[in-house]
Amino acid sequence: MKRKNTWQSLLYASCAAALVAFAPTASAQQYNVRLDLPKQVIWGLGVEIQSDSIGSGNNGLPQAPTSVPHDLTTSERNRLATDLIGRGYGFRYIRLAGGLYYRGLRNDGKNLDARWPEQLQELSTLISQSGAEGVNLEYWSPAPAWKSNNAYIGGSLKQFDATFLGQFGDAVVEDIRYLKASGVPVVQFGLQNEPPAKPGTYPYCVYTDDQYVLAYNAVASKVRTAYPAIHLHANSWDGQNRAALRDGLDMNLVDAWTWHRIGRDSNDQIDNAPMFNANRMGKAVYNNEFEYLSGGTSEARMMNTAQSIMNWFTFVDSPTWYWLHALKPTYNAEAAGYALGYWRPADDTDFSKFAHIQPGHFDYELRNWRAIVGFLEWMPWNSQRYQVDEPLYTDSNGVQRLYRDKRILAFRQGGAGGKLVVVLSNRDTSPYTFNINFGGSGSFKGYRYRVDQWKQALTTVAGPVAAVTVPTNSIEFWVQQ
Repeated sequence: MKRKNTWQSLLYASCAAALVAFAPTASAQQYNVRLDLPKQVIWGLGVEIQSDSIGSGNNGLPQAPTSVPHDLTTSERNRLATDLIGRGYGFRYIRLAGGLYYRGLRNDGKNLDARWPEQLQELSTLISQSGAEGVNLEYWSPAPAWKSNNAYIGGSLKQFDATFLGQFGDAVVEDIRYLKASGVPVVQFGLQNEPPAKPGTYPYCVYTDDQYVLAYNAVASKVRTAYPAIHLHANSWDGQNRAALRDGLDMNLVDAWTWHRIGRDSNDQIDNAPMFNANRMGKAVYNNEFEYLSGGTSEARMMNTAQSIMNWFTFVDSPTWYWLHALKPTYNAEAAGYALGYWRPADDTDFSKFAHIQPGHFDYELRNWRAIVGFLEWMPWNSQRYQVDEPLYTDSNGVQRLYRDKRILAFRQGGAGGKLVVVLSNRDTSPYTFNINFGGSGSFKGYRYRVDQWKQALTTVAGPVAAVTVPTNSIEFWVQQ
């Protein structure tokens, strides 16, 4: 049996009534689920794992192996695997930060390795217990032997000639082979996290556009030859937005364009849809890192995160979406905006914060977790999205717009033959009624997620048309029965 969250009461399935009206009205078809217009297949969600240490505020690389699942007790490791990563249908992909959270060395500093003997076995067990498909291996920095400064932090590659890049590509293939041989399946690969960025305090490797093109083409060619099934993505920064990358990269080696729109308002995908959808070259486009860099978290950010997921799927046709971290340590300053939960390392004796979390244990950050958990529980891998025709309103300038604070998403669970699920979210200041044509007959059971409510069962409504009123700061999943 899966355990439920251990702080704040989570048993809210008692008697609260759904705000639902059964009789269709004159405007009952204003949200029209178009089962005749299938869109993209949604593969499932991704999440990053802090499998080694980083300094508080992302400052430095401590020697202590502070990480998960390493720091957790046996029962808490099991709970991380089954209650967080594997909750419901679970996360499909686990992002593994090469050169940061996996930064041991072997082969004269040319290849990555575990920093302690059990590290890869801990990851392997987490993946197998959770049911995740595998890791998205991406370098924050290659192994130092390939770097101009012979270090993880700073620098670039030493050379960009064909011979050097061919050797580097062979080393990348060896890193993947070694992970797979150690029981850590690699299903996605990215050459470099944020290639133009220079964070300064944690591992990175700087590439100009021309350098990135040369390195990506050389390395991805080696990976594709050795492991044809691995999904290759570029560039974990601004996707297809630069002509130099679109013109220079071998499109046979690019399966998707990846963006980092970290902490952006979910309206970003509505207002900037032309940018995200232009110049795709026939490739998928998705966001593979989302968190809040400063300011922690809040109920408003919970709603923004949920609507970010919905809007990437709806307006960019994304097949997946990634949250940054499963868990962060209780003493890391950035944890609240980064994590779905907190764990207490053995060396954290400051119980003035998170006093209820014992060493080796974790608990959820509900304002982040509640934004995501419903998608894990109700959206199987490879679900089929469908278009929803939405009403428009006229703004103060006379321009017709979609409702930004009231969002909707529709999909069939696990493919075209599955049960229909309609997701509703409302971050406005007052309740909002969605008048929905579900596209067919049948009944739908609702489940509500809020900061103070987990999977609250709502009244069943009868299709094909129903009016569903969603309270403010709520996310609801209406599941065909």
